[in-house]
Amino acid sequence: MTAPLMTLTWTDHVTGRPGFLVVDRLVRGVSSGGLRMRPGCTLEEVAGLARGMTMKEALHYNPEGRYIPLGGAKGGIDCDPQDPAAYGLLVRYLRAMRPYIEAFWTTGEDLGLSQDLVDRAAEEAGLVSSIQAVYPLLDDETAARGRLADAFAVEVDGIGLDELVGGCGVAESVLAALDRAGVEYAGTRVAVQGLGTMGGATARFLARARLTIVAVADIKGTIANPDGLDVEALLAARDTYGTVDRAVLRDADRELPGDAWLSADVEVLVPAAVSYAIDTANQQGIRARWIVEAANMPVLADAELLLAARGVTVLPDVVVNSCTNAWWWWTLFGDIGADADEAFAHTRRSMRALIDRTLARAEADGTTPRAAAHAIVTDRLPVIAERFGWYR
Repeated sequence: MTAPLMTLTWTDHVTGRPGFLVVDRLVRGVSSGGLRMRPGCTLEEVAGLARGMTMKEALHYNPEGRYIPLGGAKGGIDCDPQDPAAYGLLVRYLRAMRPYIEAFWTTGEDLGLSQDLVDRAAEEAGLVSSIQAVYPLLDDETAARGRLADAFAVEVDGIGLDELVGGCGVAESVLAALDRAGVEYAGTRVAVQGLGTMGGATARFLARARLTIVAVADIKGTIANPDGLDVEALLAARDTYGTVDRAVLRDADRELPGDAWLSADVEVLVPAAVSYAIDTANQQGIRARWIVEAANMPVLADAELLLAARGVTVLPDVVVNSCTNAWWWWTLFGDIGADADEAFAHTRRSMRALIDRTLARAEADGTTPRAAAHAIVTDRLPVIAERFGWYR
């Protein structure tokens, strides 16, 4: 794959903080990718995420579906989202990026930013919507926007459907891997880093599939119980940043250091919080058989090679967490309606097929799942380019 189509660095005139936009590809003249805010965010990080979005879009290409893949893009702002200046910075960034958002970049929530916050800031920045660039591609814009708005209003057991579909896809990735290995769900132990949107939903779906969540980590540390945590109680006690109120912990629940989740005695490890969480040093303590990347780029490339050498399978982010993005487009383009059961069923079918295809390709090629996913994308991109056209 070639270099990104566009790379942009912006400096806020009030705080001096930088923001970034990388458009990796345009398909049908449009790209898709969220906006993250975190201290230390870099242009290199955003470029890697934009390339990942191109892959996610291509992996979900279904010639029979209404949703046609877009290109990949990503935005990033170097700021702590809890900084008092963060919201004003977000508004100024979106105002500066307004020409791109209006023309060819559809964006939304990512690490550090909720969709509600992005929507509020986008309105203040003078935008119709953070995804308005895709509207010209819709057959019936009014119906499509109404369908997506209705879907965002759906809640399941107190959590919004938009928060749950991503975790549903991650959980189905875990279950598909267990099925291929002939491992029973009951008794399979899981540790999750991050109990925010993605990690929380993943923990819920896995617990309801009878897996045992024995450790979860948030900014305060790791909560652990070898007999299993009460996932629903922890979810109900989160704040908006995914931090759990320790007052709900039971007598048998233990508070451990923040990195204790890495070395938990589990079969499945789910990094669902930040990029670059697993490196060449801390990977040595991992005892899990599978690492399932719910976050974007949580395992460094050199660490993944070392993990593979000792038999640890890393299911890559471009596959595992791709339904967060795909659900928007399935709903907007009309492949599914504003219904939780329909959304979950479609997500499960899509993710199971994608995981099976990725693992089968890895086995056939004698390579890692990440390399297999790249190979699948390499096969698909020329087909997408020939049918729809793209700019690179």
